[in-house]
Amino acid sequence: MKQKELLKLLNNLDEHGKETVEGQRILMIDGLNLFFRNFAMMNMVNPDGVHIGGLGGFFRSLGAEIRRIDPTQVYVVFDGAGSANARKNLLPEYKSGRDLQRITNWDAFDNLEEEHDSKVDQMVRIIQYLKTLPVKTVTLPKVEADDIIAYISSIIPQSPKDKVFIVSSDKDFLQLVNENVIVYRPMEKEFYTEQTIREKYNMDPKNFIIHKTLLGDNSDKVKGVKGLGEKGLLKKFPELKEKILTLDDVYNICEQKYKDHVVYARIIQGIDELEKNYKIMDLSNPMLDENDKKYLTQVVKTNDYNYIPDQFVAFYNEDKLGGMIRNVEFWVKDVFEKLKL
Repeated sequence: MKQKELLKLLNNLDEHGKETVEGQRILMIDGLNLFFRNFAMMNMVNPDGVHIGGLGGFFRSLGAEIRRIDPTQVYVVFDGAGSANARKNLLPEYKSGRDLQRITNWDAFDNLEEEHDSKVDQMVRIIQYLKTLPVKTVTLPKVEADDIIAYISSIIPQSPKDKVFIVSSDKDFLQLVNENVIVYRPMEKEFYTEQTIREKYNMDPKNFIIHKTLLGDNSDKVKGVKGLGEKGLLKKFPELKEKILTLDDVYNICEQKYKDHVVYARIIQGIDELEKNYKIMDLSNPMLDENDKKYLTQVVKTNDYNYIPDQFVAFYNEDKLGGMIRNVEFWVKDVFEKLKL
């Protein structure tokens, strides 16, 4: 399906092109994912020699996603301090080593420490900019953005016409796709609906957590089953194409077939580790306590944000971002004016 055709469907137009009654259109931005992609890809410095690729690229991309999705409300969600701790309690090596290697080779940084300091400086500045815009910036101590996005995405939709668009290159979010939740993967420039996942992965989105559990996630240091890859998964478990499976279902299949292939035996032997994988990656049960859920529910119910376009422009000029956003005065009003209360 071509992107224009898909967008037409997502915009609640009927087959004759007539507008139907629209529900909410919520845009959920995985904040660090958006920032790191721009920081790593954009080798941009201002006239003072200060790297600005992450900062300027973040807002240019944010504007592009708002124009693409045309939302009624925008959430920008970040990991909180100590966000990985809960999962590290299950798997100590979870996300280990991420801060020990550079993500750029720009001349703007002489070493890892300089790159790290620039990331922190630009992230602090991004939060200051966001406070001038009519978007909800959300974070919680010791909670990952994935859990916040998963929970908010589950409580907002009230009807089939309400749509939540999650923008991230993180595949973990594909398990959340349903009739209300759609994932947009910027690197692929593709919307992932229930139909998309069935076409690409030949399984129901509800089985994507089993897919992740068995294959693991190298970027998070979550190990999968040795000898089992993307191509072999459906050959070993064709049931994934036919019905929704639980981890117990997988275990029972392996008990019946353990003599047929070593992979089945490995799954039986490593079931405790796979249960950890499942808990770590399962976003249908986000790692939130009751106070976290109450806070996020209140965030959804209230509209506590500002819209100060002149201050945004003042920050932009102060940081000497130059042409990163063309005609920034017009841009900020064109993109964000319709989101204000």
